[in-house]
Amino acid sequence: MPPLPASPKPLVNGRCRNSLLARLSDDQFRQLQPHLKTVALDPKQVLHKQGDPVRFVYFPSGGIVSMATLLPDGSMLEAATIGDEGMVGVEAFFSDDAVSACETIVQVPIPNDSAERLAVGDFRRFMNACPPFHQAIAGYIERVYAIMGRLMACNAHHAIDERCARWLLTMDDRMNGQDFHLSHEFLAAMLGVRRQTVSVVAGTLRTAGLIRYVHGRITIIDRKGLEAAACDCYPAIRALYERAKLR
Repeated sequence: MPPLPASPKPLVNGRCRNSLLARLSDDQFRQLQPHLKTVALDPKQVLHKQGDPVRFVYFPSGGIVSMATLLPDGSMLEAATIGDEGMVGVEAFFSDDAVSACETIVQVPIPNDSAERLAVGDFRRFMNACPPFHQAIAGYIERVYAIMGRLMACNAHHAIDERCARWLLTMDDRMNGQDFHLSHEFLAAMLGVRRQTVSVVAGTLRTAGLIRYVHGRITIIDRKGLEAAACDCYPAIRALYERAKLR
């Protein structure tokens, strides 16, 4: 299965490559543009803390942001990932006083990539004034919740080696086939297991010739083999991300 298609190109000067913003007409985007602020995405940057008010939403133009549930003992578990197909801060769709349900962390930044930041008040005013934008955001959130439900079942029922292969394939799709930097600690946190467990699984995948892992940098060498090693959640989740790109 090939990587996902590349993100849409900017439609007007200064347009973010984010799919949701790319759906706006030139006139609609020009109305929104004065309220957008381009911000860098730095490794391990926390955009929203779980339980804190959501003051800004973000539209990434690249890289990957993780939504993770933070547990009382300090451990985390992956809830969803967000790339240039979506937005960070979906809770703001429902309320002016939204609270973040998850910890949202920049997981895999791409050098020189960024996000468009928008204050929640401006986001909600524009969304209410622009029905196509409202519809696009609603459709995206519908798919996010479908993905979260699938991941919940995956984490409960599938073996760690299958889940790790699924996760790496999803990252490869989001990065459009580029290699990416990822620590064992972060992968363990996203999968809800100990670092030593991830080290063993990653070593097995590397020995099998499916991935290359050097100095924290991962390259997918054999996608077909990695797909065979992954659980059946991978094609289901991929299909939801593809719909987010296209609609």
